[in-house]
Amino acid sequence: MFLVDSHCHLDLLDLNLFDNRLENVIESANRNDVRHFLCVSVTLNDFPKMLTKIAPFACVSASVGLHPNEVVDTEPTAAELAALAAPEKIIAIGETGLDYYRSNGDLRWQQARFREHIRAAKAVNKPLIIHSRDAKADTLWLLEEENAQAIGGVMHCFTEDLDMAEAAMALGFYISFSGIVTFANAKTIQHVARHMPLERMLIETDSPWLAPIPHRGKPNHPGFVRHVAEFIAQLRGITLEEVAQHTTRNFCELFNVTLDI
Repeated sequence: MFLVDSHCHLDLLDLNLFDNRLENVIESANRNDVRHFLCVSVTLNDFPKMLTKIAPFACVSASVGLHPNEVVDTEPTAAELAALAAPEKIIAIGETGLDYYRSNGDLRWQQARFREHIRAAKAVNKPLIIHSRDAKADTLWLLEEENAQAIGGVMHCFTEDLDMAEAAMALGFYISFSGIVTFANAKTIQHVARHMPLERMLIETDSPWLAPIPHRGKPNHPGFVRHVAEFIAQLRGITLEEVAQHTTRNFCELFNVTLDI
């Protein structure tokens, strides 16, 4: 049995907690049976630095993308994103999507950026990592309009209701749960985690943010994805091993990778 952290930001962790060594983060996660990590890009300016930091680790895959809230002088085109996604270590495009919580005003620029990411994903045949906050209707609308079902992906750090989960799954997307699912007031998210098919579920930390119970409010790191898995197992009345088997298999199927641990 082993777990995968399907969404983390290893380049943004406070390594002071780990003697300034990324390998210590990975070893700590390994002790919690977390064996593979998807390091997700949020800014293109720091993308080369991110790749350099994770390059020594075969157990770390990466994505390329520009977070919907990032403000830049020049927007990336689909062709530019596709070129950056060429290395084998890059297994996804994102995170991308819509965030109407942190940004306001005329957000057509955010929608246009999202479209470019979808087109890049289709061009390189690599799935999307979707960030959606306070933008349920427009997220689904743009995914449908851009025919994102042709490539699929994952709704990361899912915080919406079962209706949205089912609509996303109908478009070929997986649903990923972060530490938020363990919070006492996360009843809607827990309802989704309890009732959706295990065959479409992923788990993540989104570290260094959103540490799960019992570490809420502290810095998050990939080893804590085990708490997410354990909570979902208890929520569904199944074993941790079942959650691990399904979510790890789902990760491999979605991102077209073979994990030889």
